[in-house]
Amino acid sequence: MNKKDLSERDICSKYITPALVQSGWDLQKQIREEVTFTDGRIIVRKKVVTRGEKKRADYILYYKANMPIAIIEAKDNKHSLGAGMQQAINYGDILDIPFVYSSNGDGFIEHDRTVNSGAVERELALSQFPSPEELWHRYKAAKGIDNTTEETIVEDYYFTQESKSPRYYQRIAINRAVEAIAKGQDRILLVMATGTGKTYTAFQIIYRLWKSKTKKRILFLADRNILVDQTMTNDFAPFGDKMTKIKNRKVDKAHEIYLALYQGISGSEDFQNAYKEFSKDFFDLIIIDECHRGSAKEDSAWREILEYFSSATHVGLTATPKETKDTSNISYFGEPIYTYSLKQGIEDGFLAPYKVIRVLLDKDVEGFRPTKGQRDKYGYEIQDREYNIKDYDKNLILEKRTRTVAKMVSDYLKSNQSRMAKTIFFCVDIDHAERMRQALVNENADMVAKNSKYVMRITGDNEEGKAELDNFIDPNEPYPVLVTTSKLMTTGVDAKTCQFIVLDSNINSMIEFKQIIGRGTRIREDFGKLYFTIIDFRNVTKLFADPDFDGDPVVVIDTGGDGIPPSGGDGDDDDDDGRNGGNGNPPNPPPGGGGIINDPPAKYYVHNVEVKVLNHRVYYYDKDGKLITESLIDYTKKNVKNEFKSLNDFLQKWNAADKKEAVIKELEAQGILIDELQDEVGKDLDPFDLICHVAFDQPPLTRRERAEQVKKRNYFAKYSDQARVVLEALLEKYADTGIENLESIEVLKIPEFQSFGSPIEIVKRFGGKQGYMTAIKELGKVIYSA
Repeated sequence: MNKKDLSERDICSKYITPALVQSGWDLQKQIREEVTFTDGRIIVRKKVVTRGEKKRADYILYYKANMPIAIIEAKDNKHSLGAGMQQAINYGDILDIPFVYSSNGDGFIEHDRTVNSGAVERELALSQFPSPEELWHRYKAAKGIDNTTEETIVEDYYFTQESKSPRYYQRIAINRAVEAIAKGQDRILLVMATGTGKTYTAFQIIYRLWKSKTKKRILFLADRNILVDQTMTNDFAPFGDKMTKIKNRKVDKAHEIYLALYQGISGSEDFQNAYKEFSKDFFDLIIIDECHRGSAKEDSAWREILEYFSSATHVGLTATPKETKDTSNISYFGEPIYTYSLKQGIEDGFLAPYKVIRVLLDKDVEGFRPTKGQRDKYGYEIQDREYNIKDYDKNLILEKRTRTVAKMVSDYLKSNQSRMAKTIFFCVDIDHAERMRQALVNENADMVAKNSKYVMRITGDNEEGKAELDNFIDPNEPYPVLVTTSKLMTTGVDAKTCQFIVLDSNINSMIEFKQIIGRGTRIREDFGKLYFTIIDFRNVTKLFADPDFDGDPVVVIDTGGDGIPPSGGDGDDDDDDGRNGGNGNPPNPPPGGGGIINDPPAKYYVHNVEVKVLNHRVYYYDKDGKLITESLIDYTKKNVKNEFKSLNDFLQKWNAADKKEAVIKELEAQGILIDELQDEVGKDLDPFDLICHVAFDQPPLTRRERAEQVKKRNYFAKYSDQARVVLEALLEKYADTGIENLESIEVLKIPEFQSFGSPIEIVKRFGGKQGYMTAIKELGKVIYSA
């Protein structure tokens, strides 16, 4: 048997795996092969959704379950010993695995990621692969782990046959947190994008520290009732009767795991501070969920609680670290020990990507200025000045603007057969949310007649709406469908099937923006939710271009001055009641109805000004998840020329391909948006002509024109009559739908070909499958010979 002739799989089974077993690795418990650790980025092309390639490691070796310590990239023996090292190092970085190996079956190259100086890489014979204990000993030495610390670190995860295993990034966050705490670090920050399982991560951290008796009494703090209740019934359920929720400021000290609303155990008066019924050293560990919403602020209620229990270890969890001139998570918790961003989550396929539709309304662009003496519908004279998008629904209501927004979105949902797609409208305040609810009811009267809860307002002041929040979140509950809100649903709403987010509020806070986008990023493949659409009426999505959107958090603290923190992070459970205008005034009473006529109202209500949609534009995202702001044609031209320097280079690649579909897929992998380009340039052009025309300025031919050229050449004359009619039908299919369908034998199963017989009978007309495939390949060459 010649080793050079063996496949990569043969090299693994005959050389690498035996070497590992010989070195003491347990084949059943410590060795995993072909480990897929991402789901593959979701790629959206119009309504066609596919997944990109998943990342997969050839071998991952575990010291204990969920404690990977080595990764191996295998190659066949035609490759050199270190040929897989760069890929292995990349995967080692992503997976936080300390020891990295490459092998071709002759031996191993080792890369030690724990080494900071001296020799990092060395060559090993097959018989020299380190044992589990040797690698663990080297890891402990590099990390400064002593015997006491080790007892905590090796504590098992919670696991049953029914429970889920952590994803790779959750495992990194859990392991880093447990290790840091075991080594004595008492302030820890974990940054994980919304929808990536922060509470599950918190559960495993708590469980391992609790089981190892490193931490005996633990407090989990949140600022929304729904967050605490979801946590207890879902991720924390295994704690059972060891766990309790602190309610009505009543404290029962007989438990070990406590969950509480920080508002529920603290207050401005001493008698409200139930947390003081515990001794200062009662808790060993405090987990602060959504810690950006108050704990970092010097005068916040959370900060008082944390300072009271200062001897405990504090772990902050957030998707959005808060860094402003007077508030800092990092100055309190320290630098994050791990960050898993929205961008990484989308790239890995664990979070849903998004499409953006920006809508321009005429009055948003032009502004509104009242005519001299113009009065609102309540009779108040409107103050003479220029009003713009920052004023609308805050100081001045254009009632027909609200109706226009409701109509545009409703029409879009109708035209896309998405009328049962769960949708959140983010409004300026409660008053705006109520008016939007009314407008949506009128635009969707047929659906409301079927079920009155089709449209609901869910705001902090409305018990009927809040009662429907769980139903909106539940994928199995169809109603409500369209919900309006202002602040209440920005955080803590695990709406896995939310498919549309409508932005009609002036959002300037990056934290609030990230939290709102997080309402759509969860995936429910079983319900067909793989991406979501943002419909933006206020140009809020300009924040996608902000480097802070997915950048590393930076400490910004200005101790001087009276900085006002940005909106959206106050931690309140209620929305802002815009009906009072923030100044205690009631909604506009008509003049003479008891109000003081000379005082300006909280808001002007203008009912007779028309508002129209000027245009809307769909924005696309490239393969790296960045918004394409240039024209689609310019973007395509630039990307194609990065791959092909000249038209001749592209033609050589196209002509050499056995299947043109492979070249098309390669172009799409490079970020070329073929479907969208067809919409803009010409739906009757196939990818070949699109690229030649857009990137290399060639005059294009339509698919129909190419098909007619083939017919004029009498190309089919060399085939039998039986074969010729099939080829003519295939050419007609190409003219209608393109080359991709032509190259798949599956095309023979569609109705147009049934009259020719079964696929087996059809290929017999060409002397068998090989003859058929040869004929198709030649037809492709003739089609593109012009």
